[in-house]
Amino acid sequence: MPDTVPTSDQLRDHIDKGGSSDKVAYPDPAAAPLGTDDEAAGKSPSREERRMAAGAEIAAPQVRRSAHIDPTLLYFGMAALVMLAALFMIGLGRT
Repeated sequence: MPDTVPTSDQLRDHIDKGGSSDKVAYPDPAAAPLGTDDEAAGKSPSREERRMAAGAEIAAPQVRRSAHIDPTLLYFGMAALVMLAALFMIGLGRT
């Protein structure tokens, strides 16, 4: 983002495009998107409030988390645990 303070719409668009440190590039299915509550109350966020929100939401590249767990690995791990638990229960039944 440039040095200027973004509007709520610009900040929301930046976050939806994956510019936040904790979100992938996908539209946020929020019931009340960023800035909606303030605007509905007739008080748009001040420049300072938008600057603070931008600082909290937009992380520097070195702060971003790049770790990613493959869901397939998670599913196989859970299946292995279920199978081990079942074998353990079968083993208890035989003694």
